[in-house]
Amino acid sequence: MKDTYTLADLDSGKPAGAAEANPIRLGVFGDPVAHSLSPQMQNAALEKCGLPMNYARFQINADELESALRLLPERNFMGVNLTIPHKLAGAALVDELDGSAQRVGAINTVRVDGEKLIGFNTDGAGFSRAIRSEFSVDLRDLRVLLLGAGGGAGRAIAVQCAAEGCERLVLVNRTFEKAQQLAAELRPSFSDTRVSGPVSRLEAVPWEEHALRFQIANSDLVVNATALGMKRSDPSPLAAALLAPHLMVYDTIYAHARTPLLTAALEAGARTANGLSMLLHQGALSFETWFERDAPVETMRRALASAA
Repeated sequence: MKDTYTLADLDSGKPAGAAEANPIRLGVFGDPVAHSLSPQMQNAALEKCGLPMNYARFQINADELESALRLLPERNFMGVNLTIPHKLAGAALVDELDGSAQRVGAINTVRVDGEKLIGFNTDGAGFSRAIRSEFSVDLRDLRVLLLGAGGGAGRAIAVQCAAEGCERLVLVNRTFEKAQQLAAELRPSFSDTRVSGPVSRLEAVPWEEHALRFQIANSDLVVNATALGMKRSDPSPLAAALLAPHLMVYDTIYAHARTPLLTAALEAGARTANGLSMLLHQGALSFETWFERDAPVETMRRALASAA
């Protein structure tokens, strides 16, 4: 197997050809995709379960996504994962969306059902499981401040927080109007009689230091769902002075090196975790979506730990 395949490989049938001892029947589409650890995790799961197939990376550009998806049934694929920048576009290209994908408006998992493509979103549920495993607390008991609530994983996380009835949710996005729009969509989930002291249970706030300082003082969990931290030159999405020991800080990025946000959070005495646990749990849910059986989570965890 190659490290990364292309649309041309998929079109030619080479990655899924009979010449492979275990042909490729699953994969991840992204741009870029070379950094993805999903193949290590999913191939370990396939081997553990005795499933004779492989999972591979596919470098698929935005204008290639529709063609790549439509080739999946022809190439006998079970399904694929979608990562940046394909989650929103993918939702409009599949034949059917499950309930979670409809609520989020984005997909990260595609299952092939005959000639039909069905889209799922496991990001929100994967995030919820990750928070429980990292911090031994459920989302429903937390006041959450979410950075990057404009779309993709951030939107999925916001929808999950609302679905689980978290104590408080603060949406922050560079484009303030997107955060306001999402807050309006989620408001019915926060219309019960519960109160959160002197502050609203659901707010959209501008990405400004003075506004964030007040919100962080009334939050338990800070989540970075932006791309800031993927590059070594990236700044932290939050000023170090805003961080405090009472916080749990979760960065959805799973870079090899600790991100600037997590470095600053640790120095402030906060509890921290990176996105590797979210990758694990959303990947396990994808596996269960494809095969309708429990995923070997501990095997997948060990594979990720070895690869990270």
